[in-house]
Amino acid sequence: MSEVPQISPDSIDPKVVEAMVLQGIPHCAALGVRVIEVRSSHVTLSLPYNADLVGDPVSGILHGGAVTSLIDSVAGMAVFAALFAAQQKLQAIATLDLRIDYLKPALAQKELYATAECYKLTRSIAFARGRAYHPETPDDLVANCVGTFMIGSSDKPPLPKDAKVPGVKP
Repeated sequence: MSEVPQISPDSIDPKVVEAMVLQGIPHCAALGVRVIEVRSSHVTLSLPYNADLVGDPVSGILHGGAVTSLIDSVAGMAVFAALFAAQQKLQAIATLDLRIDYLKPALAQKELYATAECYKLTRSIAFARGRAYHPETPDDLVANCVGTFMIGSSDKPPLPKDAKVPGVKP
């Protein structure tokens, strides 16, 4: 496997992780995903309301695909955070399985949050669970998920070689 970028232990702050997310996961940038909080195995992301992501023009509710993308991304980022906390390096990962229970539609004109935790790391598989909700009502879930992720899924580093992220060494 090739060398992956290293980041310094003090650089896990939301702005650094957000720069990594937006450069390393282009669809998150296209969706407007923002990083709210990062801890050793927990991550919270937000998806601001965007009329281009509406699934039903009459009601204005968010398309389920946007919810899926947000919750998959937050679960994957929780795995990245847990791997970094355990090993002080970034590794490529891939979603192996993601089960999402859609509990209710995301409200029109409202920002959506997603929080996930990586609760188990093995040598090659990580396990995460997460939930999507509106920040005003965090206990009234839009969706929840459980997922498994392959660790070291690629020889390619998880960030492009030309990525410009503070604290990340090429």
